[in-house]
Order: sequence, then structure tokens, then C-alpha cells
Amino acid sequence: MNTEHTNESGLPQFPSPLERARERCELLITSDGSHTLFVSEIDECYHSTHGAIQESRFIFIDTGLKQCTKSEIKVMEIGFGTGLNAFLTLIEAERSGKQIHYTSLELYPVEVEKALQLNFPEELASDKRMFFEQMHTAPWNTEVQITANFSLLKIKTDYTQFNFTETYDVIYFDAFSPEKQPEMWTEERFKTLYLQSNPCAILTTYCAKGIVRRAMQAAGFNVERLPGPPGKRQIVRCLKSPKV
Repeated sequence: MNTEHTNESGLPQFPSPLERARERCELLITSDGSHTLFVSEIDECYHSTHGAIQESRFIFIDTGLKQCTKSEIKVMEIGFGTGLNAFLTLIEAERSGKQIHYTSLELYPVEVEKALQLNFPEELASDKRMFFEQMHTAPWNTEVQITANFSLLKIKTDYTQFNFTETYDVIYFDAFSPEKQPEMWTEERFKTLYLQSNPCAILTTYCAKGIVRRAMQAAGFNVERLPGPPGKRQIVRCLKSPKV
């Protein structure tokens, strides 16, 4: 298959490693029995090999979503990826009865056929497999009501170029690592998220590197280092102060 494109000047423009990876990512079993995808082009997995589900649940659900006391919550995710964070959020919405409006930005979607091989429904809630499948087959750039408590808006876009029009209560920052996607982890990017956050908003991420924490602090967030899940010494939670 020829994946060559041309840019505005008519010169050949080849897909990035992440774009090529959509076709060649490898399915792996992590230590908690759940799947992840390995991207050989950048030598990185979508989730921790110590346990995909336990990592995502710990960082984004327990440390992030569950700390928001609102009954109606607007979630922004940077990096839809395998859909695991969205699926865990749907399950929590059904459990808690809260209304969750979930928006996710993704420039390089995982191919649907590959995504539907992931065993997250079987590991988490087999009766909700249809919802997991709906998340991946739902059209891009259109909000879809998946359940009575959970709506999903997937936007196929470059996060670094995206013009935000909404504000959010919880942010899942789940891009690939700063070494692989440094443009995603800058002070400028976090400043944008800070401005698009509601008072008392919560941002969580797996990366606790000093350069990332300093960028978050410079953007205006109050930054906490917290103990991480198995295989991860520390994670980060950012808080936006309430209005005075």
C-alpha cells in the first residue's frame, strides 16, 4: 500500500511513525492480564506492561475522575488510543450515576479492527462489550450518546493545533512520552489546558518528570507528585485553584 502524500507545495510527504504504527502495532498481554499495543516504530506501548487496566484505573479514574465532586462532569482526554480510559470512565459513570460528557483528541486513531481485538471488556465488564465496540465504531467529530450517563465526542485532530471552545472539569493527559512526543508536553500546551479548565479542575498523567512538572507549574497548575501504580514510582495530579 502506498501511503505517500503530498504537502501544499506538491512535494512528497511521508506518514509519521505513529501514523504508520496504526497498521503494524502489536497486541501484547500485560501483567494484569489485559492487553496493550506495542508500537515498534517508537519502541513504546500504549499502556504499562505492568498492567494496562490497573495503570489506567489508578491514574485516571481513582486519582482523577473520582476526585471530582460534580454530578455532571466534562472530561477532556489527550490521546484516545485504545479507548481504555474512555471505557473505564463509562463503567464509572454507570456505577456512580453521574452524567459524563467525554471528549477525546486523537490524531492517529488505532484501526478499529485492531481495537476490537483488545480484551478490556472481558477483563472489566463483558456485558458492556457492545459499548466498547460503539466507542470505536462511532463517527469522528460527532457527539454520540453511548449510554444514558455517558456521551462521547472523538475529535480527529492535532492537539497542538486544536482550538478549544469548551472548558473541562477533568483532564486525562495520556500522550506518548515526552521523549517520543516532546511537542505535547510544553508549557504552552499546559497553559492552554489551564485556560480551558474550570475552577477546581483536575488533570492527571503518568509522567512525573521534572521538566513536565515545571511546565505544568509555569502554566498555573498546583502540581502534586503521588505514589504510582505497580511499576510506576510516581504520577502527577494537577489542580486548578477555585475562583476567589
